[in-house]
Amino acid sequence: MMYLLDTDVLIEVLRGKTKVARYLKALYEKGNVICYSPVTKAEIYCGIRPGEDKKTAALFAQLECLPIHSEVGEKAGYYMKMYRKSHNVQLGDALIAATASWVGTHLFTLNDKHYPMTDIKFHSPKK
Repeated sequence: MMYLLDTDVLIEVLRGKTKVARYLKALYEKGNVICYSPVTKAEIYCGIRPGEDKKTAALFAQLECLPIHSEVGEKAGYYMKMYRKSHNVQLGDALIAATASWVGTHLFTLNDKHYPMTDIKFHSPKK
């Protein structure tokens, strides 16, 4: 199985939250593919503190990057049109969700309130 990580999951790992890190490690050890979106990488790098560059780069080096294709952009636009007013869906979240939908992967998030989309498979340690 493949999992696309939301930014909040990687933030927890980088902050040393062992529960989330252990959960991800268990998924990986079961042979699952763990991925991220370039949007997530941008969101992480805009918030890192001095001295966190190496740790952050090492984390991303262990994961697979899923590209943003034209179809993903189109789907993200659809999500924005459908959910921006009712759920305040932002472009980054729309692109991450559209990537999960396009690839057919599970979106691993700790805050599914950001994702009102009904065509995505969600995953969380709570579920």
